[in-house]
Amino acid sequence: MSIELEILAWSILLGLVHILLAATLSTAQRGVLWNAGPRDGVSAPLTGLAGRLDRASRNFLETYVFFAAAVLALAVLHRGDDHTALGAQIWFWARVAYLPTYAAGIPFLRTAIWAMSLVGLLMLVFALF
Repeated sequence: MSIELEILAWSILLGLVHILLAATLSTAQRGVLWNAGPRDGVSAPLTGLAGRLDRASRNFLETYVFFAAAVLALAVLHRGDDHTALGAQIWFWARVAYLPTYAAGIPFLRTAIWAMSLVGLLMLVFALF
């Protein structure tokens, strides 16, 4: 298995960590009845750590689809190389660092880490052309 596909597998686990942390804290804030119920109507906005983890989770999901598509396209086209392996690693480790940085509420560092993940993603995408 290529390093890019291996990182894709690890990123599934990272995505689950994002979702589980966000869900746990949103349930703690809104209550078990809200979580178990139909969630009809408008919910109170999440605040503090619960809100930050929810936003981090949504941010992960917004970019994950592009990462997964790029890795799968590289695998199908047999275009993976040392450069794409590095791009996948940059994307993954930046996404790992993004979660605690966003949770801690560190604004400019969070943005820099997000930008690094974008660099890694672009390394994968440009290899497709």
